[in-house]
Amino acid sequence: MATTIVVVLVLLGVAACAAAWRPAIEETQSPPPADSFDQATLARGMQVAAIGDCTSCHTAPHGKPFAGGLPIGTPFGTIYSTNITPDPDTGIGKWSLEAFTRAMRRGVSRDGHLLYPAFPYPHFTHMSDDDIKAVYAYMMTRDPVHAEPPANSLRFPFGFRPLVAGWNLLFLRDGDLPAAPSPELAQDAQWLRGRYLVEGAGHCASCHTPMNAFGAEKTDQAFAGGFIDGWDVPPLNALSRTPRPWTAAQLSSYLRTGLASEHGAAAGPMLPVTRQLADLPEADAQAIAAYLLSLDPHAGAAPAPQPAAADAEAGADQGSLQRGATLFTAACASCHAEHAPMAAIGGRPSLALSTAVNADSPRNVIHLILGGIPFEGSNSAHYMPPFSTMLTDGQIADVATYLRVRVAGRPAWNGLQDTVAGIRKEGQSQ
Repeated sequence: MATTIVVVLVLLGVAACAAAWRPAIEETQSPPPADSFDQATLARGMQVAAIGDCTSCHTAPHGKPFAGGLPIGTPFGTIYSTNITPDPDTGIGKWSLEAFTRAMRRGVSRDGHLLYPAFPYPHFTHMSDDDIKAVYAYMMTRDPVHAEPPANSLRFPFGFRPLVAGWNLLFLRDGDLPAAPSPELAQDAQWLRGRYLVEGAGHCASCHTPMNAFGAEKTDQAFAGGFIDGWDVPPLNALSRTPRPWTAAQLSSYLRTGLASEHGAAAGPMLPVTRQLADLPEADAQAIAAYLLSLDPHAGAAPAPQPAAADAEAGADQGSLQRGATLFTAACASCHAEHAPMAAIGGRPSLALSTAVNADSPRNVIHLILGGIPFEGSNSAHYMPPFSTMLTDGQIADVATYLRVRVAGRPAWNGLQDTVAGIRKEGQSQ
Protein backbone atom coordinates (compact mmCIF):
# COMPACT_ATOMS: atom_id res chain seq x y z
CA MET A 1 0.00 0.00 0.00
CA ALA A 2 2.77 2.42 0.96
CA THR A 3 4.64 1.69 -2.28
CA THR A 4 1.48 2.35 -4.30
CA ILE A 5 0.99 5.69 -2.57
CA VAL A 6 4.58 6.71 -3.31
CA VAL A 7 4.24 5.76 -6.98
CA VAL A 8 0.97 7.66 -7.32
CA LEU A 9 2.46 10.70 -5.64
CA VAL A 10 5.50 10.66 -7.91
CA LEU A 11 3.30 10.40 -11.02
CA LEU A 12 1.13 13.22 -9.76
CA GLY A 13 4.23 15.28 -9.09
CA VAL A 14 5.46 14.79 -12.62
CA ALA A 15 2.05 15.53 -14.10
CA ALA A 16 1.67 18.64 -12.00
CA CYS A 17 5.10 20.20 -12.58
CA ALA A 18 3.58 23.05 -14.53
CA ALA A 19 0.99 23.63 -11.81
CA ALA A 20 3.73 23.49 -9.17
CA TRP A 21 5.47 26.60 -10.41
CA ARG A 22 4.24 29.87 -9.00
CA PRO A 23 5.96 33.23 -9.49
CA ALA A 24 7.28 35.11 -6.50
CA ILE A 25 5.34 38.17 -5.43
CA GLU A 26 7.59 41.17 -4.98
CA GLU A 27 8.50 41.79 -1.38
CA THR A 28 7.68 45.02 0.39
CA GLN A 29 10.36 47.21 1.93
CA SER A 30 8.96 46.81 5.44
CA PRO A 31 5.75 45.87 7.24
CA PRO A 32 2.92 48.39 6.86
CA PRO A 33 2.90 50.89 9.74
CA ALA A 34 0.49 49.99 12.52
CA ASP A 35 -1.41 53.26 12.16
CA SER A 36 -2.30 52.33 8.57
CA PHE A 37 -4.91 49.90 9.96
CA ASP A 38 -8.04 51.10 11.72
CA GLN A 39 -9.00 49.70 15.11
CA ALA A 40 -12.13 47.99 13.84
CA THR A 41 -10.08 46.01 11.30
CA LEU A 42 -7.52 45.03 13.95
CA ALA A 43 -10.27 43.90 16.34
CA ARG A 44 -11.85 41.83 13.60
CA GLY A 45 -8.47 40.34 12.69
CA MET A 46 -7.83 39.32 16.29
CA GLN A 47 -11.22 37.63 16.40
CA VAL A 48 -10.74 35.76 13.12
CA ALA A 49 -7.23 34.67 14.16
CA ALA A 50 -8.72 33.33 17.41
CA ILE A 51 -11.37 31.37 15.51
CA GLY A 52 -8.58 29.93 13.35
CA ASP A 53 -6.50 29.15 16.48
CA CYS A 54 -3.45 30.59 14.72
CA THR A 55 -1.44 30.98 17.91
CA SER A 56 -1.62 27.28 18.86
CA CYS A 57 -0.05 26.06 15.62
CA HIS A 58 2.38 28.93 15.15
CA THR A 59 3.79 29.04 18.68
CA ALA A 60 6.37 26.51 19.84
CA PRO A 61 6.46 25.32 23.46
CA HIS A 62 8.02 28.15 25.51
CA GLY A 63 8.34 30.16 22.28
CA LYS A 64 7.17 33.64 21.39
CA PRO A 65 3.62 34.00 20.05
CA PHE A 66 3.29 33.37 16.30
CA ALA A 67 7.06 32.82 15.88
CA GLY A 68 6.56 29.26 14.60
CA GLY A 69 8.69 26.22 15.26
CA LEU A 70 5.92 23.97 16.59
CA PRO A 71 6.54 20.37 15.47
CA ILE A 72 3.46 18.96 13.73
CA GLY A 73 3.46 15.20 13.41
CA THR A 74 2.04 13.75 10.20
CA PRO A 75 2.04 10.22 8.73
CA PHE A 76 4.76 11.48 6.37
CA GLY A 77 7.11 12.98 8.95
CA THR A 78 7.38 16.16 10.99
CA ILE A 79 6.56 19.64 9.71
CA TYR A 80 7.53 22.73 11.70
CA SER A 81 5.16 25.68 11.66
CA THR A 82 6.36 28.91 10.13
CA ASN A 83 7.07 32.28 11.70
CA ILE A 84 4.10 34.56 10.93
CA THR A 85 5.27 37.57 12.90
CA PRO A 86 6.20 40.68 10.87
CA ASP A 87 9.92 40.01 11.18
CA PRO A 88 11.34 41.00 7.77
CA ASP A 89 13.93 38.21 7.59
CA THR A 90 12.39 35.11 9.18
CA GLY A 91 8.71 36.05 9.24
CA ILE A 92 6.22 37.70 6.90
CA GLY A 93 7.30 41.30 7.41
CA LYS A 94 7.95 41.77 3.69
CA TRP A 95 4.71 40.15 2.55
CA SER A 96 2.11 42.28 0.83
CA LEU A 97 -1.61 41.69 1.32
CA GLU A 98 -1.58 40.07 -2.13
CA ALA A 99 1.06 37.55 -1.04
CA PHE A 100 -0.74 36.84 2.22
CA THR A 101 -4.04 36.31 0.41
CA ARG A 102 -2.47 33.89 -2.05
CA ALA A 103 -1.03 31.85 0.81
CA MET A 104 -4.40 31.71 2.54
CA ARG A 105 -6.34 30.84 -0.60
CA ARG A 106 -3.89 28.75 -2.65
CA GLY A 107 -1.24 27.54 -0.21
CA VAL A 108 1.59 29.36 -2.01
CA SER A 109 4.31 31.27 -0.15
CA ARG A 110 5.41 34.77 -1.18
CA ASP A 111 8.52 33.40 -2.90
CA GLY A 112 6.41 30.92 -4.90
CA HIS A 113 7.08 27.66 -3.06
CA LEU A 114 4.10 25.48 -2.17
CA LEU A 115 2.98 25.19 1.44
CA TYR A 116 2.14 21.83 2.93
CA PRO A 117 -1.58 21.31 3.67
CA ALA A 118 -0.81 20.93 7.37
CA PHE A 119 -1.51 24.65 6.97
CA PRO A 120 -5.28 24.44 6.43
CA TYR A 121 -5.53 26.60 3.31
CA PRO A 122 -8.13 24.15 1.88
CA HIS A 123 -10.43 25.73 4.48
CA PHE A 124 -9.02 29.24 4.58
CA THR A 125 -9.68 29.49 0.85
CA HIS A 126 -13.37 29.96 1.74
CA MET A 127 -12.70 33.07 3.85
CA SER A 128 -13.93 36.44 2.68
CA ASP A 129 -11.61 39.14 1.39
CA ASP A 130 -12.45 41.31 4.40
CA ASP A 131 -11.60 38.58 6.90
CA ILE A 132 -8.29 37.79 5.21
CA LYS A 133 -7.46 41.49 5.11
CA ALA A 134 -8.30 41.78 8.82
CA VAL A 135 -6.06 38.83 9.75
CA TYR A 136 -3.27 40.36 7.67
CA ALA A 137 -3.64 43.64 9.57
CA TYR A 138 -3.60 41.83 12.90
CA MET A 139 -0.49 39.77 12.08
CA MET A 140 1.37 42.80 10.76
CA THR A 141 0.88 44.59 14.08
CA ARG A 142 2.23 41.75 16.26
CA ASP A 143 5.68 41.98 17.82
CA PRO A 144 8.26 40.88 15.23
CA VAL A 145 10.35 37.90 16.34
CA HIS A 146 13.55 36.84 14.60
CA ALA A 147 13.17 33.05 14.64
CA GLU A 148 13.89 30.50 11.93
CA PRO A 149 11.95 27.26 12.42
CA PRO A 150 13.83 23.95 12.20
CA ALA A 151 13.94 22.20 8.84
CA ASN A 152 11.08 19.80 8.16
CA SER A 153 11.83 16.11 8.58
CA LEU A 154 9.78 14.25 5.98
CA ARG A 155 10.29 10.79 4.54
CA PHE A 156 11.25 10.51 0.88
CA PRO A 157 9.69 11.62 -1.40
CA PHE A 158 7.31 13.75 0.66
CA GLY A 159 9.88 16.51 1.11
CA PHE A 160 9.68 17.20 -2.64
CA ARG A 161 7.33 20.18 -2.62
CA PRO A 162 6.14 19.92 -6.26
CA LEU A 163 4.20 16.85 -5.11
CA VAL A 164 1.91 19.26 -3.28
CA ALA A 165 0.72 20.52 -6.68
CA GLY A 166 -0.64 17.05 -7.38
CA TRP A 167 -2.28 17.00 -3.96
CA ASN A 168 -3.91 20.36 -4.72
CA LEU A 169 -5.21 19.10 -8.05
CA LEU A 170 -6.90 16.24 -6.25
CA PHE A 171 -8.12 17.85 -3.05
CA LEU A 172 -8.09 21.66 -3.10
CA ARG A 173 -11.56 23.07 -3.78
CA ASP A 174 -10.93 26.79 -3.71
CA GLY A 175 -13.46 29.55 -3.92
CA ASP A 176 -16.80 30.07 -2.25
CA LEU A 177 -18.63 27.36 -0.35
CA PRO A 178 -21.24 25.46 -2.36
CA ALA A 179 -24.86 26.50 -2.27
CA ALA A 180 -26.89 25.58 0.80
CA PRO A 181 -28.54 22.15 0.44
CA SER A 182 -32.07 23.51 0.77
CA PRO A 183 -33.94 26.79 0.13
CA GLU A 184 -34.75 27.00 3.84
CA LEU A 185 -31.08 26.87 4.86
CA ALA A 186 -30.17 29.28 2.09
CA GLN A 187 -32.38 31.81 3.89
CA ASP A 188 -31.15 30.93 7.41
CA ALA A 189 -28.60 33.63 8.28
CA GLN A 190 -27.49 31.90 11.48
CA TRP A 191 -26.87 28.56 9.73
CA LEU A 192 -24.98 30.28 6.90
CA ARG A 193 -22.81 32.18 9.37
CA GLY A 194 -22.10 29.00 11.31
CA ARG A 195 -21.17 27.10 8.16
CA TYR A 196 -18.86 29.91 7.07
CA LEU A 197 -17.02 29.90 10.42
CA VAL A 198 -16.81 26.09 10.71
CA GLU A 199 -15.81 25.39 7.11
CA GLY A 200 -13.60 28.47 6.74
CA ALA A 201 -11.47 30.06 9.45
CA GLY A 202 -12.45 27.50 12.08
CA HIS A 203 -11.37 24.57 9.85
CA CYS A 204 -13.08 22.18 12.30
CA ALA A 205 -13.07 19.31 9.80
CA SER A 206 -9.26 19.29 9.82
CA CYS A 207 -9.36 17.53 13.19
CA HIS A 208 -12.88 16.09 13.26
CA THR A 209 -12.74 14.21 9.94
CA PRO A 210 -10.78 11.01 9.20
CA MET A 211 -7.87 11.37 6.78
CA ASN A 212 -7.18 9.26 3.72
CA ALA A 213 -3.82 7.78 2.74
CA PHE A 214 -2.78 11.09 1.16
CA GLY A 215 -3.42 13.14 4.29
CA ALA A 216 -6.62 14.69 2.90
CA GLU A 217 -10.00 14.70 4.57
CA LYS A 218 -12.36 11.87 3.67
CA THR A 219 -15.17 14.06 2.42
CA ASP A 220 -17.63 11.16 2.49
CA GLN A 221 -16.99 10.90 6.25
CA ALA A 222 -17.00 14.60 7.06
CA PHE A 223 -17.05 15.34 10.80
CA ALA A 224 -17.10 11.64 11.68
CA GLY A 225 -14.22 12.01 14.13
CA GLY A 226 -10.45 11.81 13.89
CA PHE A 227 -7.18 11.18 15.69
CA ILE A 228 -4.84 14.03 16.69
CA ASP A 229 -1.67 13.91 18.82
CA GLY A 230 -2.66 10.58 20.34
CA TRP A 231 -6.18 11.74 21.26
CA ASP A 232 -9.41 10.45 19.79
CA VAL A 233 -11.32 13.38 18.28
CA PRO A 234 -15.07 12.88 18.75
CA PRO A 235 -17.46 13.07 15.81
CA LEU A 236 -19.43 16.26 15.29
CA ASN A 237 -22.12 14.58 13.21
CA ALA A 238 -23.46 12.49 16.10
CA LEU A 239 -24.08 15.04 18.81
CA SER A 240 -27.46 13.48 19.62
CA ARG A 241 -25.92 10.04 20.16
CA THR A 242 -24.31 10.92 23.51
CA PRO A 243 -25.88 9.86 26.85
CA ARG A 244 -27.50 13.29 26.95
CA PRO A 245 -27.94 14.86 23.49
CA TRP A 246 -26.11 18.14 23.08
CA THR A 247 -28.24 21.27 23.01
CA ALA A 248 -27.42 24.48 21.16
CA ALA A 249 -26.99 26.31 24.47
CA GLN A 250 -24.56 23.69 25.83
CA LEU A 251 -22.51 23.60 22.66
CA SER A 252 -22.21 27.37 22.29
CA SER A 253 -21.25 27.67 25.96
CA TYR A 254 -18.70 24.85 25.65
CA LEU A 255 -17.00 26.61 22.73
CA ARG A 256 -16.42 29.71 24.85
CA THR A 257 -15.72 28.13 28.25
CA GLY A 258 -14.40 24.64 27.53
CA LEU A 259 -16.99 23.19 29.91
CA ALA A 260 -20.33 21.46 29.30
CA SER A 261 -22.32 20.40 32.36
CA GLU A 262 -23.61 17.17 30.80
CA HIS A 263 -20.64 16.24 28.61
CA GLY A 264 -17.29 17.15 30.15
CA ALA A 265 -14.39 19.55 29.95
CA ALA A 266 -12.20 20.38 26.99
CA ALA A 267 -8.78 18.74 27.10
CA GLY A 268 -5.97 17.72 24.77
CA PRO A 269 -5.99 19.40 21.34
CA MET A 270 -9.42 20.98 22.01
CA LEU A 271 -8.36 22.83 25.15
CA PRO A 272 -6.40 25.63 23.42
CA VAL A 273 -9.21 25.99 20.89
CA THR A 274 -11.77 26.80 23.58
CA ARG A 275 -9.35 29.18 25.25
CA GLN A 276 -8.93 31.03 21.99
CA LEU A 277 -12.71 31.17 21.58
CA ALA A 278 -13.29 32.65 25.04
CA ASP A 279 -13.98 36.08 23.54
CA LEU A 280 -15.96 34.79 20.57
CA PRO A 281 -19.16 36.84 20.19
CA GLU A 282 -22.08 34.90 21.58
CA ALA A 283 -23.92 35.18 18.27
CA ASP A 284 -21.04 33.49 16.44
CA ALA A 285 -20.86 30.70 19.04
CA GLN A 286 -24.59 30.14 18.61
CA ALA A 287 -24.19 30.10 14.82
CA ILE A 288 -21.43 27.47 15.02
CA ALA A 289 -23.60 25.38 17.35
CA ALA A 290 -26.58 25.64 15.00
CA TYR A 291 -24.52 24.49 12.03
CA LEU A 292 -22.86 21.61 13.87
CA LEU A 293 -26.16 20.34 15.25
CA SER A 294 -27.58 20.38 11.72
CA LEU A 295 -24.94 17.84 10.65
CA ASP A 296 -26.45 15.09 12.78
CA PRO A 297 -28.82 12.90 10.73
CA HIS A 298 -30.22 11.45 13.99
CA ALA A 299 -31.12 14.78 15.58
CA GLY A 300 -34.52 14.53 17.23
CA ALA A 301 -34.53 10.72 17.20
CA ALA A 302 -34.77 8.60 20.33
CA PRO A 303 -31.45 8.26 22.22
CA ALA A 304 -29.32 5.27 21.33
CA PRO A 305 -30.04 2.32 23.68
CA GLN A 306 -27.44 1.75 26.37
CA PRO A 307 -26.55 -1.65 27.84
CA ALA A 308 -27.90 -2.34 31.31
CA ALA A 309 -25.53 -1.37 34.12
CA ALA A 310 -25.95 -4.82 35.68
CA ASP A 311 -24.70 -6.43 32.48
CA ALA A 312 -21.65 -4.17 32.43
CA GLU A 313 -20.90 -5.02 36.08
CA ALA A 314 -21.27 -8.76 35.48
CA GLY A 315 -18.77 -8.77 32.66
CA ALA A 316 -16.08 -6.75 34.45
CA ASP A 317 -13.06 -7.83 36.49
CA GLN A 318 -14.33 -7.51 40.07
CA GLY A 319 -10.85 -7.18 41.51
CA SER A 320 -10.07 -4.30 39.18
CA LEU A 321 -13.38 -2.64 40.06
CA GLN A 322 -12.67 -2.87 43.79
CA ARG A 323 -9.15 -1.50 43.44
CA GLY A 324 -10.45 1.25 41.17
CA ALA A 325 -13.15 2.22 43.68
CA THR A 326 -10.56 2.53 46.44
CA LEU A 327 -8.25 4.64 44.28
CA PHE A 328 -11.13 6.84 43.13
CA THR A 329 -12.13 7.52 46.75
CA ALA A 330 -8.55 8.41 47.66
CA ALA A 331 -7.49 10.45 44.62
CA CYS A 332 -10.57 11.62 42.72
CA ALA A 333 -13.63 11.83 44.95
CA SER A 334 -12.84 15.24 46.47
CA CYS A 335 -13.52 16.78 43.05
CA HIS A 336 -15.59 14.21 41.20
CA ALA A 337 -17.82 12.51 43.78
CA GLU A 338 -21.46 13.38 43.22
CA HIS A 339 -21.86 15.50 46.36
CA ALA A 340 -18.28 16.71 46.79
CA PRO A 341 -17.97 20.45 47.59
CA MET A 342 -15.46 20.88 44.75
CA ALA A 343 -18.01 19.49 42.29
CA ALA A 344 -20.76 21.79 43.52
CA ILE A 345 -18.59 24.92 43.67
CA GLY A 346 -16.66 24.26 40.49
CA GLY A 347 -19.60 23.02 38.45
CA ARG A 348 -17.70 19.93 37.40
CA PRO A 349 -19.61 17.72 34.93
CA SER A 350 -20.80 14.31 36.09
CA LEU A 351 -18.34 11.62 35.03
CA ALA A 352 -21.32 9.38 34.34
CA LEU A 353 -22.12 11.60 31.34
CA SER A 354 -18.53 12.34 30.30
CA THR A 355 -17.91 12.02 26.58
CA ALA A 356 -14.51 10.47 27.32
CA VAL A 357 -15.83 7.89 29.80
CA ASN A 358 -18.65 6.87 27.43
CA ALA A 359 -16.45 6.67 24.33
CA ASP A 360 -15.72 3.38 22.58
CA SER A 361 -11.99 3.95 23.12
CA PRO A 362 -10.31 4.57 26.52
CA ARG A 363 -7.54 6.76 25.06
CA ASN A 364 -8.91 10.12 26.17
CA VAL A 365 -9.67 8.96 29.71
CA ILE A 366 -6.14 7.61 30.00
CA HIS A 367 -4.66 10.84 28.65
CA LEU A 368 -6.67 12.83 31.18
CA ILE A 369 -5.57 10.70 34.13
CA LEU A 370 -1.93 10.71 33.02
CA GLY A 371 -1.57 14.36 32.02
CA GLY A 372 -4.48 16.13 33.66
CA ILE A 373 -5.57 19.55 32.44
CA PRO A 374 -2.89 22.22 32.94
CA PHE A 375 -3.51 25.23 35.16
CA GLU A 376 -3.51 28.48 33.21
CA GLY A 377 -3.75 30.92 36.09
CA SER A 378 -7.34 31.88 35.32
CA ASN A 379 -10.17 31.66 37.83
CA SER A 380 -12.53 30.59 35.07
CA ALA A 381 -10.27 27.84 33.70
CA HIS A 382 -10.82 24.22 34.69
CA TYR A 383 -7.88 22.27 36.06
CA MET A 384 -7.03 18.67 36.82
CA PRO A 385 -3.73 17.50 38.31
CA PRO A 386 -1.72 14.86 36.44
CA PHE A 387 -1.34 11.41 37.96
CA SER A 388 1.37 10.02 35.69
CA THR A 389 3.95 10.01 38.50
CA MET A 390 1.53 8.92 41.23
CA LEU A 391 -0.26 5.96 39.69
CA THR A 392 1.11 2.88 37.94
CA ASP A 393 -0.23 1.60 34.64
CA GLY A 394 -2.25 -1.01 36.50
CA GLN A 395 -3.71 1.54 38.91
CA ILE A 396 -4.75 3.84 36.07
CA ALA A 397 -6.37 0.86 34.34
CA ASP A 398 -8.27 0.08 37.56
CA VAL A 399 -9.53 3.66 37.94
CA ALA A 400 -10.59 3.73 34.28
CA THR A 401 -12.42 0.42 34.70
CA TYR A 402 -14.24 1.75 37.77
CA LEU A 403 -15.27 4.95 35.94
CA ARG A 404 -16.42 3.02 32.89
CA VAL A 405 -18.41 0.31 34.66
CA ARG A 406 -19.56 1.63 38.06
CA VAL A 407 -19.91 5.33 37.21
CA ALA A 408 -21.05 5.27 33.58
CA GLY A 409 -22.61 1.81 33.58
CA ARG A 410 -20.87 0.82 30.36
CA PRO A 411 -19.05 -2.44 29.44
CA ALA A 412 -15.41 -2.46 30.50
CA TRP A 413 -12.72 -1.63 27.97
CA ASN A 414 -10.40 -4.50 27.04
CA GLY A 415 -6.62 -4.53 27.36
CA LEU A 416 -6.53 -1.37 29.46
CA GLN A 417 -3.18 -1.83 31.17
CA ASP A 418 -1.39 -2.38 27.85
CA THR A 419 -3.15 0.66 26.40
CA VAL A 420 -2.02 2.79 29.35
CA ALA A 421 1.55 1.60 28.91
CA GLY A 422 1.45 2.41 25.20
CA ILE A 423 0.07 5.91 25.74
CA ARG A 424 2.60 6.60 28.50
CA LYS A 425 5.37 5.54 26.12
CA GLU A 426 3.97 7.81 23.38
CA GLY A 427 4.16 10.76 25.77
CA GLN A 428 7.74 9.99 26.76
CA SER A 429 8.83 9.89 23.11
CA GLN A 430 7.41 13.32 22.30
